[in-house]
Amino acid sequence: MSDSGGPAARLQQLFEGRRLTPTQRRIAHSMVRRAAEVPFLSSVELADLAGVSQPSVTRFAVALGFDGYPALRKHLREVAPGADPGPDAEVSYNEYQQAVQAEIENLRHLAALLADPAPVERAGQLLAASRVLPVLGLRAASSQARGFAYFAAKVHPDVRLLDEGGSMLADRIDAARRAGADVLLCFALPRHPREVVEALAYAREQGLTVVTVADSAFAPVARHSDLLIPAAVGTGLAFDTACAPMLLGRVLLEAMCDGLPEAQARLEEFDVRAAARGLFVE
Repeated sequence: MSDSGGPAARLQQLFEGRRLTPTQRRIAHSMVRRAAEVPFLSSVELADLAGVSQPSVTRFAVALGFDGYPALRKHLREVAPGADPGPDAEVSYNEYQQAVQAEIENLRHLAALLADPAPVERAGQLLAASRVLPVLGLRAASSQARGFAYFAAKVHPDVRLLDEGGSMLADRIDAARRAGADVLLCFALPRHPREVVEALAYAREQGLTVVTVADSAFAPVARHSDLLIPAAVGTGLAFDTACAPMLLGRVLLEAMCDGLPEAQARLEEFDVRAAARGLFVE
């Protein structure tokens, strides 16, 4: 991975291939979200940021192959040098502005990730080639899945939204597979429902390729995904915000359209029908 990916991308590279515990994945996720600041944080500050204990941060550093957290921090300063943002960097912002600023930073991380377009282009090719496209998203991720499915249905011949759990979820995956689905697209956001993890495991057992948009490369769905593209959520408000996952979904739509020769014609046909029906108020 090139330096053009920025501090967040270099941190992702440091964690890739590591078998981390859920607590350690939480620390890693927090570090990626605040990549520019992490080289200047103490172990206590990082623990507070991640919502874990200080000894957990020490164990995390050891799990990465360092003697302790000071050695990890020294390594981070060497590979990702930058200016210390200082303890008062956000003092001028109120809590609502801080939430917006955090989402802006999440979008910056996503932009850095997309400096290498290959994963998104690969995902777009997979989605476009699947004769039937099931789109899964439960609970917090249901709106992301529904938004993607709404627009995808305008250009893809058979999109099937899976936004309800229960005993019929596996049946609907089976039906999509029988109808010609080769790929399942999943949106997975915290808190991650057990049902989603089980559904992805089942989908792969049935021969489906799983493409996942998740809040982190260390999310529980990662081990059941063939291609996972991360987009962080904001955690500064009572309920998480998901601007980056939503935008990544639209980027995947664009990549999918690139692989559908009839996409533009279908959009134009829809516009003609919409105009004839007076569907929209201009």
